[in-house]
Amino acid sequence: MNLTDEKYSKYALVREMMDTIDVVKNFNPEQTKDVAEKIKSVGRLLLTGEGSSRIFPAKNAIRKALTMGLDLCIATDGSRQSAQYDLLKFAVFCASNSGRTKEVVLLAKKLAELGNKYRFALSANKGTLLENACTETFILTCGWEQAVAATKSVIEQALFYESILVHIANKNDANIYSELAKKIETALILPIDPSIIEAATKAPTIYFAGYNDGVAEELTLKTNEITRKKSDFLEGTYAVHGIEEVMDENDIVFVIDPIDDEIEKFQDVLVKGVGLHVVAIANRETPFTTILVPDAGENNPYVYLSAGWNLLVEIGLALGIDLDKPERARKVGNEFIG
Repeated sequence: MNLTDEKYSKYALVREMMDTIDVVKNFNPEQTKDVAEKIKSVGRLLLTGEGSSRIFPAKNAIRKALTMGLDLCIATDGSRQSAQYDLLKFAVFCASNSGRTKEVVLLAKKLAELGNKYRFALSANKGTLLENACTETFILTCGWEQAVAATKSVIEQALFYESILVHIANKNDANIYSELAKKIETALILPIDPSIIEAATKAPTIYFAGYNDGVAEELTLKTNEITRKKSDFLEGTYAVHGIEEVMDENDIVFVIDPIDDEIEKFQDVLVKGVGLHVVAIANRETPFTTILVPDAGENNPYVYLSAGWNLLVEIGLALGIDLDKPERARKVGNEFIG
């Protein structure tokens, strides 16, 4: 995938994916310094939103916080479910790029009515209904995306939440972003083996397996939006705990950063048992066909997600899909009117 070929550059989706490089390179972690102190004082944080505004940004933050051993309770759920919780003792971040997502706006309004003063908004637009319902709003620098499938905003939202954690842990390092941007660029432009693309285009279902950190789950959603193919997210070892009963040998499973101790089980159940194609996206060679990306250490999830975007663009183009115009999916899934 590259912008020098009109085959790719004519699509807003591809241009916005490539915009991610500068979004990461220019990210300012200092913007969250003050809000990090507020969240630290509360000790509990809920990250909510719908679809891509929540899946990777929130789950990546949860995995990072647990890995870092932070004394901070972080949870995530969709806004409707979150509205059923007692959130008076939580700081709540409501993410909506449009600032008009109905479920998110209604939750923010409910929190205001209950007197929760720690309600924050993360959006790509200013002067929105969500901003009016929150005590403080942060605006993404990436701007409003033209393609239906969110990309660069997902990465910036994740960096935003993660920078809060880094401030709380007193481990902030502004120098990481330029290096991470280079590795994301490599993942976005690396050539994908044509045999992988061919297998994916012929697969009845495309599966993504891996950690519950939002990467595989977000790529599952993007598969629907970009390739129009059926897909499923198989968290952890879900792929070898029953679903093999209904898998087709023509299906394909992309395993994100496979855990070494689980590889043999995946080989036995999926490759030998079902007979389907398993491909890894990893920073090292694996026994599976491997899409090899540069090692970014604890920031590997950003690189894996970018490589997945690259993969899905190639699949979509091979299928003759208009990457910018889904037939049914909308930019704002459920817009607040009124």
